[in-house]
Amino acid sequence: MEEQAMLARDLVLRVCAGATELDPQWIRVDGKVTTPFLVPRDRNLIRAIVSAGRAMGVDRLLVCRTRPEFSYDPVTEVPLDTDTLIDLIRGWGPTPTDFLVCVEDFSAAVLVTADELTVAAGPADFVRELVGADIPQARVHFGNRARVEGGPVLTRAALLYNCADTGARHARSPRGPGPDLPERLARRGDRLRERSPRAVGALRALRGAWGWLAVVALLVAPLFVPSLDTALPALAAAFVLLFQLAWPARSRTVSFATLLRVAAVGALLLWPLALAEAAVVGLLGVDPYGVVGYTYVAVAVEEAGKLAPLLLLGLVARRRTRRLAAVDFLLLAAASGAGFQLAEHLLTGVSTGGGDRPGGGGFLLPGGSTVTDASGAVLAVFSGHAVTTGLVGAALGLAVVGRRYGAWLWLLPPVAFTAAFLEHLNLNAVLANAALHPVSGFVHGLLGGGVLTPWLLVVLLLCAVAMDYRTIGTAAESTPPLPGRPPLAGLRRRARGRSVAMRVRVPADIAPLFRRLALSWVDLPVTLATTLSTIVHEFAVSAIAARRGPGALCDTWRFLRRRRANAMAEARSAGRPWRSHPSQEELTRQARSLARRLGLAATGGVTAATASLAAAAVYAPGASGPVGAADREAPAYAFVALDRLQLWLGGLTGAETAWAALVLVAALSLLVSGNGVPHAHPRMREFLRAPTANTGAILGMLAPGQVGYALLGLAGLLLPRRVDRLLVR
Repeated sequence: MEEQAMLARDLVLRVCAGATELDPQWIRVDGKVTTPFLVPRDRNLIRAIVSAGRAMGVDRLLVCRTRPEFSYDPVTEVPLDTDTLIDLIRGWGPTPTDFLVCVEDFSAAVLVTADELTVAAGPADFVRELVGADIPQARVHFGNRARVEGGPVLTRAALLYNCADTGARHARSPRGPGPDLPERLARRGDRLRERSPRAVGALRALRGAWGWLAVVALLVAPLFVPSLDTALPALAAAFVLLFQLAWPARSRTVSFATLLRVAAVGALLLWPLALAEAAVVGLLGVDPYGVVGYTYVAVAVEEAGKLAPLLLLGLVARRRTRRLAAVDFLLLAAASGAGFQLAEHLLTGVSTGGGDRPGGGGFLLPGGSTVTDASGAVLAVFSGHAVTTGLVGAALGLAVVGRRYGAWLWLLPPVAFTAAFLEHLNLNAVLANAALHPVSGFVHGLLGGGVLTPWLLVVLLLCAVAMDYRTIGTAAESTPPLPGRPPLAGLRRRARGRSVAMRVRVPADIAPLFRRLALSWVDLPVTLATTLSTIVHEFAVSAIAARRGPGALCDTWRFLRRRRANAMAEARSAGRPWRSHPSQEELTRQARSLARRLGLAATGGVTAATASLAAAAVYAPGASGPVGAADREAPAYAFVALDRLQLWLGGLTGAETAWAALVLVAALSLLVSGNGVPHAHPRMREFLRAPTANTGAILGMLAPGQVGYALLGLAGLLLPRRVDRLLVR
């Protein structure tokens, strides 16, 4: 028996709220991008719909009329052919009517009214084929038309699809959220760069000179105090570790300079955490060098205290916290742990005469340690404070950003904290000549025994990046597009076509849990393809910008990070008021300016020419290598490390104490300043003509932490011209 054809009323009830309106509840499912636009009902519109279907990777579309009198007409399946769809519409008669074109799994649709109003909803690739690359500008144009022309149809459509006062309702509404401390500081810095460029240039030069003096101090200090030779290796290990985590985290919205500042905060946390441990030990009346002090007190205080910077960020920068991506939580937590690890290694190294060498765990994710007995048997494995704290931060990020995927994600933070706690507890217990309880030992072994922790961190990092890019993709309504057309279109098309073909086969009457699992598995290739395409797109934009010089490259990096932050804020807001920084208008200006500089100014697609013209007015790091052997007598405990440091300082002369203080100031200086993407770059022609006069500009962009940016900028000038063909308009 032939399967009964779907009736028009069934399809309309799934997708539409009326003959000329899409259902808001259907739009919210999977974060569809929705854009109304005005376009004549001609062949260009039909050709646009067919191209949108091809972008979804399907070979046929569902078409029906939406008015009540046609409710019992069968839905027509049409191939992706312009003439076939036109013949179907002409067969309905000469009178224009409202009709709906939908994908088989109802993930994308186009509602064409009898007038010029048309509404497209679905993934960004689907909508771009209809309104052009710049979806936000198309929405702004429609909102402006609705305000100027008025009329109940356009006004209602603008309000229903949130096109009225696009951007202004967030950025300038008197009832909207106000700026927080980081935004005020950033705006003040921008004003200073605009109004006092000479003073800012002098400050940059002073910062660069101070940074190199700090490096010299770290190199010279061991000549006078030999035990200070651990300072520079410990600092370098912290830089390397954070870079290894930050580089593959392509969806991050925090800068590398911010991570190093958080690391400085984490290093300074050692002192208050040591005081807290001393207070708890005194309250319990136990020996601070005993088993209880080494294990339960030290581990509980330190594992909870290392997460303090995340809490502090939520208190002083609530608006910025709402723009954080899932991978940002991982990076901020890992930075705090890396700073604490840096301070602990440094204090232990200088107080024991360099006995605890930082970064002994190898090049990848340095800072871990292994405790062995006399026969070489492994007693405890600790992957390092940065890795364990980053694991907890990654779980928190996945739970916070991925709350739309279910409350079950909130099970991840307790599991991650348990793994980090038991790993740290096992190390300290072995150092205190004790052992875990059998139950704790079983759970610790079940969670990997410390060996799998770096692998778990890598897996969570990759999951966070994929989740971030999927979340960012749902904010295309307000996010300016990247210059050029997205690459790997064929890969995305095949992934979406496979997803549509498999989603229609998932039964609707099975248990909700099994249906969600099946749909998640079906959507996984789409998520991976979109993530890979976006990463490649950003790399291509950066490569093209690198050919234009260091200035264009640095401006591109800043724009990409700010664009991701605003997209994440829009996606996480779920319709609630949020604050854009920079504002939507400023971010749009930056996007257009960058596109012009790269020769990739956005143009309308092959479809909806009228609307488009109007709108225009992996990396996966490997797991940590074999961790280095640790001295059984070395303290892994903030209170003991600080206590031994005080004893060490008591045996120094006045000059040696001054050198120790200088090393501390130098290390903190290199962490908190001179690591950001440079804002100003001297012109090579001016430097060659007057090198002495441009020394300050060179120092301003070549602080120790900025040498990498300068090298990449200079290397970009050597790229061949064919790099410009990586993207097309």
